[in-house]
Formats: sequence, C-alpha cells, structure tokens
Amino acid sequence: MDLVALQGILDNLSFAVLFVTMLVYWTGAAFPQIPYLPALGMAGMAIANLCIATLLGARWLEAGYFPLSNLYESLFFLVWGITTIHLFAENMSGSRLVGVVTTPVAMAITAFAALTLPDGMQASAPLVPALKSNWLMMHVSVMMLSYATLMVGALLAIAFLVVTRGQNVELRGSSVGTGAYRDKAYRLTRSSESKVPLTTVAIQSGGTAVLSAPTQAISLSPQRLNLADTLDNISYRIIGLGFPLLTIGIIAGAVWANEAWGSYWSWDPKETWAMITWLVFAAYLHSRITKGWQGRRPAILAATGFVVVWVCYLGVNLLGKGLHSYGWFL
Repeated sequence: MDLVALQGILDNLSFAVLFVTMLVYWTGAAFPQIPYLPALGMAGMAIANLCIATLLGARWLEAGYFPLSNLYESLFFLVWGITTIHLFAENMSGSRLVGVVTTPVAMAITAFAALTLPDGMQASAPLVPALKSNWLMMHVSVMMLSYATLMVGALLAIAFLVVTRGQNVELRGSSVGTGAYRDKAYRLTRSSESKVPLTTVAIQSGGTAVLSAPTQAISLSPQRLNLADTLDNISYRIIGLGFPLLTIGIIAGAVWANEAWGSYWSWDPKETWAMITWLVFAAYLHSRITKGWQGRRPAILAATGFVVVWVCYLGVNLLGKGLHSYGWFL
C-alpha cells in the first residue's frame, strides 16, 4: 500500500473514530450509570490520536518535510494536538465532561479536512521558498500546539459556564492565585428557620472586615458545584500550559521573520491577531494569579479567547493578505 492511499484511509478512519467517540461521551453524560463508557471514550480518543499521528508521519515520509505547509496538514496537526491535550486533561480531572466538549470540535475539524477540502488542497506540494527553513517545524508546530491547548482550556471554561448556567458561584478556590488582592469570604448562616438572608463577610487584604449586601442563594446541586470546581481548575491549568507555548511560538516566529524578511515584527494580520490572542490569555492568567478571580469572569475571558484563537488561526487567512497568506487559500 502506498503512502497516499494510507493517508486516505487514515483521515476517514480518524473521522469515524472521533464520531463514535463523541457519541460514547454524550451517551455517558446522559446516562452516567452505564459502566465502561468513560474508558471506551478515552480509548477512542487514544485511537484517533494514534491514527492522526500515523497520518502525519506518512505525510512526512511522502513529502520529505514536516507536514505543516498547507491547510489540510495544519488542521490534522491541530486535531492531533487537541486529542493529546484531551487525554492529559481527562486523566488529570477524571471528568467525562472533558470529552463531551472536546470531541465535537475535534470531529468537526477532521470532517472539514477529510471530507470538505478539495483533493487539490489535500495533496502534498513542494514548499514555497519562504517555508524552506528549519524554523517551519519550530515555529509552526509550537504555535499549533498552543492553539490546541488554549482551545481545550477555553472549551472547558465554556463547559463551566454551561454547568453553572452563567451564574457567579462560590468555588473552593483550589486554582485561585495567591496575590495581594485575593480576598477571603466567610458565610454566616442562621438557623434554617430564620428568614434573614445570608450575609457575606469579606476580609480584604488590609485586614478590614466588610459586610456585603445579602445575596440570593444559587440553586445548584452539590454535584454541579463539584463539577464546576473541577472544570474551573482544569481549565486554568490547561490555559496555563498553552500560554507559554504561545509565547515561545511568537518569539520563534519573530526570529524566523527577521531571517526571512529582515524584520522581527511587521504588523501584518497574522502577527497582529497573534498578539491579540496573547493579550487575551495574558489578561486571563493575570486576573487569576494576581487578582484572585475564579468562576464566571475568567471563564468569560477564556470563552472570548476561543473565538480569538480561531480568528488568529484561520480567520485572517481568509483575507488573503499579509506575509502569512501563502499556501492555504491562494
């Protein structure tokens, strides 16, 4: 069997495995009492990850260069990154909800690459002169891994918003930063027969106790609150992993740009949106580490980051302008 035929089999197989895995995760979420479904879902993601890794390896052998030169290769590398980070996140959190939100995205990207792109865009082609550099592997692979990692973290933040119905819940705070602005809150409760609403005493960083206005209790079950706390924690950790990758990728791109074009930064659309992506997730991490935010507000920031990552990765290429426009849509 030649490598081209093998790639055609593997991309369709990856789509089929991800589709079945998505159904497994969704069934497990709807009927949590059914045993073995979480293990089957994780096995499905591992099989899809292996299929895509084999596809990229065959592509590398066929073309003779690292497979990140066109949209087809880039999309499959992105899915490989998402499935890899998924396995890490689910193993760390133990929550099947990770697969509920990541598998549809991975499956949709695979379907677009394997079933929608024309054959001409799927075929290997000689590298354009600008890509004939060792920086192709260093810069593009790290950027794509950062996109995949940030997408998974943002998807978990979106899942948090869904689980909490967008309400501002009080979490245990296992993932909150320890900066000077972090406040501690203690709930003073009266007997169950009392009709006086709950009151919160906030102990500010200076040691001053401030009584806040009574707030209405949020009617979420303990299971939902525990799940929300897990999602908030794991989302923070995953984004904390993706942000340094994005930083390294941007720096590597600047060095490559100086070699290729004589300038570290040209403010073309791709570079500008990479900086916007960096700023959005920097604001997310700053709000958590320094300000001690948790829950809804940083989750909204991360959800915004999910959209920004897609604009940076794919949206600006639709413009057909700038130094990064070659090879994908032109």
